[in-house]
Amino acid sequence: MSTASLPAYPPPPSQLHSPTYTAVPRAHEHRLALNARLRPNRPPREFVKQAKRGLSLRLVGMVDISKTEGITSVEVLIEGTLKLEEVAESGMATHNLCLSKSMLWVKDRVRDAPCPNSLRFSLTLPSTFPDGDKTYPLPPSFEAHLSGLPGFRANINYSVSAVVVKPSDVQNLVKSTLFRKDDWIVTTPFVYLPRTRPSVPIPIPLTANAPRGGFTETSQWKVFPSTAAANQQGMQDLVVKLYLPATRIFCVRQPIPFHLSFQSNAVSLAAFLPFAPAAGLLAPKRQLTRIQLMRQTTVDVRNAIVLGTKTDIWRTDCIGEGAFRHAGDGPEWVAFSGEIFIGDHITIGGFRAGGFSVRDCLVLTMSPPDLIKSPFKELRMVVPIRLATDPWNEDGSGLGMYGGCYGPPSLSSSEELSAEPELRYRA
Repeated sequence: MSTASLPAYPPPPSQLHSPTYTAVPRAHEHRLALNARLRPNRPPREFVKQAKRGLSLRLVGMVDISKTEGITSVEVLIEGTLKLEEVAESGMATHNLCLSKSMLWVKDRVRDAPCPNSLRFSLTLPSTFPDGDKTYPLPPSFEAHLSGLPGFRANINYSVSAVVVKPSDVQNLVKSTLFRKDDWIVTTPFVYLPRTRPSVPIPIPLTANAPRGGFTETSQWKVFPSTAAANQQGMQDLVVKLYLPATRIFCVRQPIPFHLSFQSNAVSLAAFLPFAPAAGLLAPKRQLTRIQLMRQTTVDVRNAIVLGTKTDIWRTDCIGEGAFRHAGDGPEWVAFSGEIFIGDHITIGGFRAGGFSVRDCLVLTMSPPDLIKSPFKELRMVVPIRLATDPWNEDGSGLGMYGGCYGPPSLSSSEELSAEPELRYRA
């Protein structure tokens, strides 16, 4: 074949140009995720540690020893324990949640080298722990108690300890408890607070729709219907619909949005209006219709059933209160929107660990002051939810590797959101 028939190629450019990159997406570009290190105006000394989901937390530190003479070994260990005690029920249990050890230094009898003054360590804190035939996320540091009889105390504690072995100069034959100080142990407690984040943001609010007699429903909001039964002749039952974001996972530092509608005929709806939520900052105790965030803390040391009744002990606390605002109304319906404000002292969500559990639920109640004269019977609706430590991040940071320093809320099984907890109140 003749080379004269080959096509001619243009000479290569004298300088190759790299594509142009910008920190902010242009009109035809879309951001998939944002590297936190590129975020502008980040304060100095602040950093974000990312890791893939499923990897354990690593605790890094240093052991400093001022006098190293005679030391034969140095070891570091992490311990996590759950202690449960039932007051007046003679029950007590201790569960080891985690134990991780690392031998930092052992004396070499051949070289006889002295122990270093500083030893670095890196220990792994597992992300889960086994409980019977199931595995649960490692619970956070926590303390709870119930005063009175019966009552309980529950503590989840974590600590890191340095153990230095230094044999005593006193002969073994004459050693006693007064002289035996072979091991030096320094223990430092630390707070374990696993960070969690919702996987989706809070959806846009619903809008009241007069033709539909309530709100225009969307897939991002889940409706929980109920009925307030009529208590007098001539009255019609009241249809109650509570709307919550479909995921039911909320940040503890953000208010929980909700929508609420009531439907009936004109006569029954007019009879209900004195019991309807009051908009504004009315004192919650004066509200006849309330929505609250309740937390149930349960301790079960024996895990037994006596005469058909479980032996667990519990306490129920209100950790958030809802505020209402009028959203719309018609001849046969009235609608409200609002937010539930969570107490500042709440920093973690629910979890379960070895006979100890913390569960959160929204409770909607309508409590007439006089049930005999009331046109409707009492209404009570319970909806399980989950709380996360951090809000969803709208800039996309961390979404590409969701669950590194963030993870799903501890009660992650679907049954926790589908099953209605048994909220029990103790006088």
